[in-house]
Amino acid sequence: MPKAPTTAEVLAAAQADDWRPLDPENALYLELAGGRVVIELAPVFAPGHVFNIKALAREKYFDGLAIVRVQDNYVVQWGDPFAEDPAKARKIVSGKPTLPAEFDRACGDDVPFTPLPDADVHAPEIGFSSGFPAARDKASGRMWLVHCYGMVGAGRGDAADSGGGAEDYVVIGHAPRHLDRNCTLFGRVVQGMEHLSALPRAAGKSCAPTRRRSAS
Repeated sequence: MPKAPTTAEVLAAAQADDWRPLDPENALYLELAGGRVVIELAPVFAPGHVFNIKALAREKYFDGLAIVRVQDNYVVQWGDPFAEDPAKARKIVSGKPTLPAEFDRACGDDVPFTPLPDADVHAPEIGFSSGFPAARDKASGRMWLVHCYGMVGAGRGDAADSGGGAEDYVVIGHAPRHLDRNCTLFGRVVQGMEHLSALPRAAGKSCAPTRRRSAS
């Protein structure tokens, strides 16, 4: 059996037309003290959340908020540290505080899917859709984004419709695939993962301030 190429070898062999530019309308900048994180949004899989996050960013909802959680080999999470206190919580103006969950979507010819040959215990098929790690089930006709390194999702409470993008997370460690179809994924980090991984493991006053805005 031929040896599988390394990531470095795949990148070295890539041709110019193997790459695509990032759409500014679906790019989001997360400004941290250590540097900029660039997030590509996935409106094909989570149109409601993407629309709402753009609205929140453009009304400057995220400006000056905080990293509220950094957990080794798991996630970095940001949002309003006073979200549970009505007297102190940041007001949402044009966006919405919660949305219906967008855990999966219907398969369709308009949504590309490149399957991988590997078996997977979490889904009948795994692969990529326009660069995003994804899975699908032909029997049910559904497909969804999966929790891999660098994926960005919306935090929520116990109810499926209790999230909306006001508090979000990035996977910085192992792939928590048990969260697939339990939390809405709406994007992936394409630049700046090192700034997220380097954040201090702390809470309270040591949380790093963050400013989040649309790139467009």
